[in-house]
Formats: sequence, C-alpha cells, structure tokens
Amino acid sequence: MSIIYVLLAISVSVALVFLCAFLFSVKKGQYDDTYTPSVRMLFEDELVKEGASATQSSTSGNHTNNHTEKHS
Repeated sequence: MSIIYVLLAISVSVALVFLCAFLFSVKKGQYDDTYTPSVRMLFEDELVKEGASATQSSTSGNHTNNHTEKHS
C-alpha cells in the first residue's frame, strides 16, 4: 500500500515539472506565431473582397425589393 503513495508523489512531482516547463516556454515566447502575420498580408485582399461583395449584394437586394413598381 505504501508504494501507491510513493508513485502518487512521483507522478504529482513529474506533472508539476512539466507544468513549470510549459509555463516557462510560454513566457519565453516558444509558442508565438511568427509565420502567420507575414503570410496574412498575402490573403487579406481576398477576405476584404469577399466581405465587400457580401455587403453589396445584401444592400442591392434590399434596394430592389423596396422599389418595385406595380403595374395595373
């Protein structure tokens, strides 16, 4: 039964070591994304054009629906 307590203490201490290593690496910038911002500028125009076309189609749809003529 005492071996369970020893293994539990060892596993908790190993987990704490890995947690400290993870926090240290995050603080030092190991997980910072330096690649995406340099590539994002290549695709930004496509996102802007898609957003603009969606806005134009929704406004033009409202424009045509509001001004329909009725023929008698």
